[in-house]
Amino acid sequence: MNAPQAKNRFMQCCKQLALGLSLVGLAFQVSAQTRVEDAWVRATVAGQPSSGAFMTVTASGDSKLLSVQTPVARLVQIHEMSMKDDVMKMQQVQSVALPAGEAVSFDPHGYHIMLMNLTAQIKEGDKVPLTLTVESAKGEKETIEVEAVAKAIGTMDHGTMMHDHSKMN
Repeated sequence: MNAPQAKNRFMQCCKQLALGLSLVGLAFQVSAQTRVEDAWVRATVAGQPSSGAFMTVTASGDSKLLSVQTPVARLVQIHEMSMKDDVMKMQQVQSVALPAGEAVSFDPHGYHIMLMNLTAQIKEGDKVPLTLTVESAKGEKETIEVEAVAKAIGTMDHGTMMHDHSKMN
């Protein structure tokens, strides 16, 4: 093989490698199947031990939210709020179903994320990192990094609600 042929072959290999890498990049983007929008955390007052995180989660395929982690809390749980006999009740759940294409709301009145044993006060405007773990129906796990903004919202106080940690879905 002479020098011009070698150079031509080298250029073809580089083009194929570039194409292959771009396809891998596209495949990685396609595998990111879950979208998180409007993530926020309730700001706290000094000494308050817990807060809530809220957002809207939409998965492209049937999935479930397994867990959430954050460095601002020593314990993070997924909870569900419900009314039974005119009593508001909150209990921990193991996971939350994310049906394909349906936006699932995590808000103060239904499913939400409890941040407990806070490491510091969460002040209005703080950006709180959250790491969500979602599992697809095929058993593939996806990790989603979210930055939730702390808002001072005068909504219900989780500290006054009945918690039932004995029932896990």
